[in-house]
Amino acid sequence: MTAPRRLLRVLPPGHRERLMALASEVSFEQGQRIFEERGTADRFWIVRSGTVTLDLRLAGTRPTAVSSLESGDLLGWSWLFPPFQWDFGAEALSPVRAYEFQGAEVQALCDEDPAFGYALLRVIAEILAYRVQAARVRLLDLFAPHAGR
Repeated sequence: MTAPRRLLRVLPPGHRERLMALASEVSFEQGQRIFEERGTADRFWIVRSGTVTLDLRLAGTRPTAVSSLESGDLLGWSWLFPPFQWDFGAEALSPVRAYEFQGAEVQALCDEDPAFGYALLRVIAEILAYRVQAARVRLLDLFAPHAGR
């Protein structure tokens, strides 16, 4: 599978400008939980600087890191699909600056401009496919050696 594409680099300039008109700048301190697995997903971010770790809680343990995101990466896609709950947790591994987008506003823009919506969702789907595969590989690395125990 090819490397994930950066949302803002891939969107055509007109669509990128429309999306960025909805952005607000936010920051997270190192160690800050950005969202929790199964929490309400109503927004997403594009990381501007810093590193974010995506994690899962497995068998009641503390969160297990499955991926990390850096500058240019999309953080959060669960705002797109019912039941609108995060499938992973996320924590700032270092100080993070990001653009934040409210899911309802972006969904309204997608409904208003189907060409924008198609372009946005196509890129997000590609990113999502890559992330699911990467998380699968990470979990196999963590647990396959223990499968026969």
